[in-house]
Amino acid sequence: MTDPSPVLQRVRAAHGRVLAVDRPEIWIDLRPLADLEEEARALDARVAAGEQLPLSGRLLAVKGNIDVAGLPTTAGCPSYAYKPAADAPAVARLRAAGALVIGTTNLDQFATGLVGTRSPYGAVRNAVDPSRVSGGSSSGSAVAVALGIADLALGTDTAGSGRVPAAFNGIVGVKPTRGLVPTEGVVPACASLDCVTVFARTLPEAEQALGLMSTPAPRAVPPRTAGPWRVAVPPVQQLGTLDPGWAAAYEAAVERLRAAGAEIRPLDLTPFTEAAALLYQGAFVAERYTAVGDFIDSTPAPPDLDPTVAAIISAARDIPAHRLFTDRDRLARLRTAALRALGDADALLLPTTPGHPTLADVAADPVGANTRLGRFTNSTNLFDMCAIAVPAGDIAGLPFGVMLIGPADTDERLPRIAALLTPPVQLAVVGAHLTGQPLNSQLLALGARLVRTTRTAPTYRLRALRTTPAKPGLERVAEDGAAVETEIWELPPEGLGTLTAQLPHPMTLGRIDLADGTTAPGFLCEPYALHGAADITAHGGWRAYRAAETGVGGHAATS
Repeated sequence: MTDPSPVLQRVRAAHGRVLAVDRPEIWIDLRPLADLEEEARALDARVAAGEQLPLSGRLLAVKGNIDVAGLPTTAGCPSYAYKPAADAPAVARLRAAGALVIGTTNLDQFATGLVGTRSPYGAVRNAVDPSRVSGGSSSGSAVAVALGIADLALGTDTAGSGRVPAAFNGIVGVKPTRGLVPTEGVVPACASLDCVTVFARTLPEAEQALGLMSTPAPRAVPPRTAGPWRVAVPPVQQLGTLDPGWAAAYEAAVERLRAAGAEIRPLDLTPFTEAAALLYQGAFVAERYTAVGDFIDSTPAPPDLDPTVAAIISAARDIPAHRLFTDRDRLARLRTAALRALGDADALLLPTTPGHPTLADVAADPVGANTRLGRFTNSTNLFDMCAIAVPAGDIAGLPFGVMLIGPADTDERLPRIAALLTPPVQLAVVGAHLTGQPLNSQLLALGARLVRTTRTAPTYRLRALRTTPAKPGLERVAEDGAAVETEIWELPPEGLGTLTAQLPHPMTLGRIDLADGTTAPGFLCEPYALHGAADITAHGGWRAYRAAETGVGGHAATS
């Protein structure tokens, strides 16, 4: 019996992960495993035939207001559902690159909310702390990525829906310049402001997906991917009330940028926060009524409307036209002031949100809690700017995220600046990436440095795989385990993302328990490749085994 193909393994592992995490509220529709297996075999055949598919086998989750052929588009409202004839262009482009759609995800109904609780499919709980909100409206997409089910996910962002859930779940969320990614096939929230966004666990993965989805167009700003970078930072007192620890975490992010060589400049945040209030408190919310108001006000009333969403959209029906023109004039003045305040800075750095509410907080004050979360995100699309949300540490065990906002058409700059914010990550290696081994040069090329040599916890077996170059497979076992020589390397997060994207089967990235009781990401082996592989655990490590095999020193090169 032949081993399952690489993509087929990923599909089966993802379905297993869905069952293991037991978070049914993430999903609106999951594709049947048999359908995914058939598509996986087809992808493997295309790759074997020489076709270049940059996303081959990457698993994609899609927010439930974006069309996926073969699945209903519900926008978080079952009675609204329709069957699209084709994928939305953003979905189609990722599929054409080899991505495999695993299902559609839950959201704040009609993409109206930043909390992830306004859905008849259930409140989507945070990936780290289930008592907290996941953030919305792209709640299910963000949590599917954070929990390791999907590699990539699509969301939308009108008021922050692609950034707030990224921050709350410790992942990357990219909101491009309006129009860079087509919004056809997306149920509109505010059609003139909507953006399709992407979630990923690393910056390189998010950048790659965004590049594949984007439509090339004449640029108003010349591209630039190298610093020195100029970053605008408002006084902390202008941020308003933040959750405990958030001001210190934000200031620490500012200092990391400064230490990395960025020029930090002061900025008056007032026009940004005043414009943020206009999105829901002004006349612009009337565009939400244009999108789905007739459905919400239909008779008889749809039985599955979220009451908070319905109230927001129905109230927008009665906003007089003159208010829209008044608010447009005010917005134009605020945008001029905001861009003047930004000056020639490459980006504005802000906390993504002022805090992280619990599910109980939102239940007690649905509108107030949601309004607070949009303080820093609401103005971005009103000002026609781009943004990226990235992890920036944690506070009391919860992810803390910051956001970089730049002028339109400066999308390529923000990931470069964001890369300076993220502290290095550690990687445990036990085989061909060890010092002196043939793949160690991959680590060095990514800017990695050796931190220490240690051993795993005594819960592993090491086997010699039949690969070129020679490498071992590390297997966690329930009994008869042993400690294995391990090196801990430190490298930039984007470097780990690059390494992970290039990782050949049967290797996979997982958590490795170390002898001192800590853990670190490291290379493990998929079970199918271990069958028949020689057990070399008794040697104590890969280098000792290679030395015994070749009869030379433990740092010998391998062929």
